[in-house]
Amino acid sequence: MDNLRPETLGKREASSPFADSIAIIVLRIIFVVAAASIGASLANSMSAKIVPGEEQRTAITPYLVFSGVLLIACAVIALDLFIPRKRIEVISAIYFGLLIGVIFTNLLMLALGPFINNPGATNPYSSYISLGVLITLCYACVSVLLQTKDDFRFVIPYVEFARDFKGIKPLVLDTSSIIDGRLAELSETNIFDNRLVMPRFVLMELQAIADSADKLKRVRGRRGLDILNRIRTSKRVDFMMYDTELPEFAGQPVDMKLVLLAKHLDGKLLTGDFNLNKVAKLHNVEVIDLNQVAASLRPQYLPGEAFLIRVVKPGEGHDQGVGYLDDGTMVVIEGGRDKINQTVQVAVTSTLQTQGGRMIFAKVENVNQ
Repeated sequence: MDNLRPETLGKREASSPFADSIAIIVLRIIFVVAAASIGASLANSMSAKIVPGEEQRTAITPYLVFSGVLLIACAVIALDLFIPRKRIEVISAIYFGLLIGVIFTNLLMLALGPFINNPGATNPYSSYISLGVLITLCYACVSVLLQTKDDFRFVIPYVEFARDFKGIKPLVLDTSSIIDGRLAELSETNIFDNRLVMPRFVLMELQAIADSADKLKRVRGRRGLDILNRIRTSKRVDFMMYDTELPEFAGQPVDMKLVLLAKHLDGKLLTGDFNLNKVAKLHNVEVIDLNQVAASLRPQYLPGEAFLIRVVKPGEGHDQGVGYLDDGTMVVIEGGRDKINQTVQVAVTSTLQTQGGRMIFAKVENVNQ
């Protein structure tokens, strides 16, 4: 069951954590080597500019410069290690905030130049004014974007979904839709053009069910993990894991997290859970109910149509028999009580839609032995 663990269920064709670690290590080595090269170049340049007669006093300066560059490089790597999990929206907010701040500063100083500098002379404090304006505007822009990053996703490239889900709404899966089993069959029919999104917290819930002490729950959980692996490896489905923990998830149950995630992605919920369906609709989230899909795909028989069916048990009426279609629809057959365990041809007389599903009433036409 090791291949069913959550850590093995990532994006399809995603690189392994080991390969990613090797790539980061190589990147850091290249960075240190590049920093050392820059430090050596600066040291050589300073050595060439040593004034004769001051060799002893300035001979140590190139070594200090080289060591200083290496220390700065090591400090950058240490900062990178100190913050192992970076959030793309935060990085984007800082990047664009600094960029916008620099642009605004240049434009503002260009406009204020005639007022700051005296005619024919340069204000000695203009550089300090420019630096102050730069720091202020950069701080203001970064602060605004960090506080409103969820509202300005058109400015900040939230790459996790902005590119992948353009035009087609993703389908967010819940536990019931995975355990149900019908989703795997539907995925083989090429009916899904949408990306199927499996939240990490749903996968953890499925794993908890698979590890349950209750035998029935354990069987259902393991079946769900098998189905999830089947969907993940299918070439007919665009499947991905969603690992990001949104701030609004804090303290919320799994069902509410699903609703919030679907709203966040502007997607739809794919579920077979009746209660989750109602909650999602209360929050104006579109829902695809697997039970409604299955009901809509059942064949529609009109009065007078004939078909073959096997009578499996007696009905409530004195001459009634009961049979079932392949989709589970119950057929009450007049004149079928004495045809139990036989396949007979029946003609539809009427249909009845109930809360538990659809019932068909028919009568026996002839018997095929």
